[in-house]
Amino acid sequence: METRIDFYNASPNAIKAMVALEVAIAKLGLAPGLLDLVKLRASQINGCAFCVDMHSTDLRKRGETDRRIAAVAAWRETPFFTPRERAALGWAEAITLVAQTHAPDADYEALAAEFTEAESVDLTVAIGVINTWNRLAIGFRKIPAA
Repeated sequence: METRIDFYNASPNAIKAMVALEVAIAKLGLAPGLLDLVKLRASQINGCAFCVDMHSTDLRKRGETDRRIAAVAAWRETPFFTPRERAALGWAEAITLVAQTHAPDADYEALAAEFTEAESVDLTVAIGVINTWNRLAIGFRKIPAA
């Protein structure tokens, strides 16, 4: 597989806007490790090899265990995640697959039980941004470094 477009160089202003969103999200107060779990799950769903590699690496750098990283793909069937993490992962799946799921009440109720309204919005914005990064990386074939 070959890279189609280096989107960082092709449209620096678009990427600056995306990076500015990432910087803003990082300042909203959600735990960085939680955000990386959500980013990893969305990237797994979307099949974004570059982002799966990046967020797995980021999680390891934060001290996350390989066991939990590997279990993100099957988080519902494991006891490894807190109720807050489970709510975030469920919401990440619901929003990433929104055309199919229409954000089910059960996923929203789990989210509302663990997150404030502001945190729920912040998390949803973060999910939207990782989905945009996934679409850029998949569409233009950004390849993880060997």
